[in-house]
Amino acid sequence: MESTKFTSPYSPNTDADRRAMLDSIGVDSVVELFEDIPAHLRNPVLDLPSPLSEFELRHDVEAMAAENTTPGDYACFLGAGSYRHYVPAIVRQLAGRSEFMTAYTPYQPEVAQGTLQAHYEFQSLVCQLTGMDVANAGMYDGSTSLAEAALMAARTTKRSQIAVLDTVSPALLRVIETYTQAPGLDIYSVSSDNIDLSDDTACLIVQQPGFLGQMEDMEALSTQAHATGALFVVSADPMSLGMFKPPAEYDADIVVGEGQTLGIPPTYGGPYVGLFACKQKYIRQMPGRIVGKTVDTQGREGYVLTLQTREQHIRRERATSNICTSVGLIALMSTVYMAAQGRRGLRHVAELCYHKAHYAASLIEQIPGYSLPLQDTFFREFVVQCPIDPAEINRRLLERKIIGGLDVSDQVLNGMLICCTEVNTREEIEKLAGALSEIGGAK
Repeated sequence: MESTKFTSPYSPNTDADRRAMLDSIGVDSVVELFEDIPAHLRNPVLDLPSPLSEFELRHDVEAMAAENTTPGDYACFLGAGSYRHYVPAIVRQLAGRSEFMTAYTPYQPEVAQGTLQAHYEFQSLVCQLTGMDVANAGMYDGSTSLAEAALMAARTTKRSQIAVLDTVSPALLRVIETYTQAPGLDIYSVSSDNIDLSDDTACLIVQQPGFLGQMEDMEALSTQAHATGALFVVSADPMSLGMFKPPAEYDADIVVGEGQTLGIPPTYGGPYVGLFACKQKYIRQMPGRIVGKTVDTQGREGYVLTLQTREQHIRRERATSNICTSVGLIALMSTVYMAAQGRRGLRHVAELCYHKAHYAASLIEQIPGYSLPLQDTFFREFVVQCPIDPAEINRRLLERKIIGGLDVSDQVLNGMLICCTEVNTREEIEKLAGALSEIGGAK
């Protein structure tokens, strides 16, 4: 970077082109563009190993991967936003086809009918799952979907405050806070025991189930939100909708969710896909894009991008969002999963999660020193109050080839959030209970 000469085999710009651009912005050299960066940070010496052959590199990567503690080798009871579910073979088989794997944004409908139809089916299934009128073609993930819902509520109501129920995940709350800083929206927390919404509240945000696994009284919360003219925004666990009431039945205005539970493995936290649906009357304020179905001049069925309210396609000042990638491939995986499972399959998986979690809870609460501090209805996760620090318990569980729950001591004294899904066997659950009994309150 110390040279004024800058060339790249991947750039078609000539020296004359570069000189013209530098003159246009009023600098003498490329080096001047980086003068604000301290000199000792501009060209750090990279401590890189010598080149390896493909065989050697593969061996090194496999050796590093073998150091990971992974579900499969270990019984896993960790959830808190990313969950282990069985992914049928058909999901990867179809999503891995080259026409989907290599396709990008479907700007040209005449050459992207398959991709557009996949997005359309995804939207349709999300609407069926949530009971809502319309859904978009996908968001980055569940957390950014929820943040976008907060912004959408503020635009719709022209209000500047966002109320968040205190049972919403702290991770979700941090993303909402990040998104609402620039527009200057105020966020405040409310409790289900004392819902006191200001007249300037754009929406009440509720997570169902809550972060600690508890199911909320959604009808009551919806009524209280609408009584002040606020929108009711729900971050719903899509897997729970296989057996619990869909958000449309308790008059939700905007429904979002994390699609990871629908056919996506945890994969170190991403990429995932966000669900986003709302009532028909709010469609013009929805972020992202919507795929529609129509017929061409010859009467043949076709798919098109019907609504694109993002800044790539319309004037920036009128855009509802700057989301660019719809993670369509991940949305396709969720689409295949939902279609393959069907209504009965989703209900069966949800019931397995529910009953296995309750079986685990029934065993653990009988162990001396352990208790269930929250007695609300729960779906797939529940909090265990432990006799000693959960971090120490998790360390000892790992010695027994068990990945324990999330340490939530900041919310419940010595609290551990335990998760069970359909992939947890009875033997694994009983092994966990036995291990917790052995560990007990020993230091």
